[in-house]
Amino acid sequence: MKRIATAAVTVPLALAAVFYLPGEWFFFVVLLVMEVGVLEYTRLADRLAPGGPHGILLVLVPLVALAMVPELWMGPDLQPPIGMLWLVSFVVAVLLGCLVLWLRVPVDQGLATLGALAYGLPYLALPVASLYHLQRLDPWVLILLFAIVWLGDTAAFYCGKKWGRRRFAPVVSPNKTWEGAVASLLAAVVAAGVWSYLRLGEVRLELLGLAVLISIAAQMGDLVESLIKRGAGVKDSGHLLPGHGGVLDRVDALLFAAPVMLLGLYIFGSSVARP
Repeated sequence: MKRIATAAVTVPLALAAVFYLPGEWFFFVVLLVMEVGVLEYTRLADRLAPGGPHGILLVLVPLVALAMVPELWMGPDLQPPIGMLWLVSFVVAVLLGCLVLWLRVPVDQGLATLGALAYGLPYLALPVASLYHLQRLDPWVLILLFAIVWLGDTAAFYCGKKWGRRRFAPVVSPNKTWEGAVASLLAAVVAAGVWSYLRLGEVRLELLGLAVLISIAAQMGDLVESLIKRGAGVKDSGHLLPGHGGVLDRVDALLFAAPVMLLGLYIFGSSVARP
């Protein structure tokens, strides 16, 4: 019941943000929500390496996300500097290493700290930028993304619970089954087909293929977050959302699905999702 009540509040707010917020406001709202997820991530990392400066991610994730949307701070007519990716790589490879040294992180926690910081940056910043770019492309594209992820998750849960027999990740997530995974894929394809027909007037095969990739990415995102939590020895990333756990527990699938959708539209051409 708590899950339903929480969804009844959060889903309309998410849809309102998608359709009614201008791009820059949408970016900062998504970033604000993600900052809660960043805080949850730092607490998980602290359980493995309590001497690590994981809180620096609360500053670095917004900076890296902003670096991925240069039009917000350079203007729409300006091109990002060629060395932007080099700058981000420099921050990850050099500055984080120096930071761990300067703060004298215990030697036996050094590798875990570097791993948590280096992975946490793209893991948490890339989805923010991806959601922003997708909303700028077309708010309806985000509706397709949400439908694939949310309907797929619902199908996996109920079909896996009723018919699931073969578990495919028993150590990381014992409740995940191959039957649920297939149901999630089918739900994603159906959602993309219905969206394509209603929005574009035809069913485009490229979108169906992209839906399969997004569904796989969403399920992997769920598993990776479970892996992180299991490694930290906790069941939920937080307790902010009744019935859902923390913010990371709610958006774990989107963390992988949003970048994959953006990359897919880049490969197929963004016109594939336009009337």
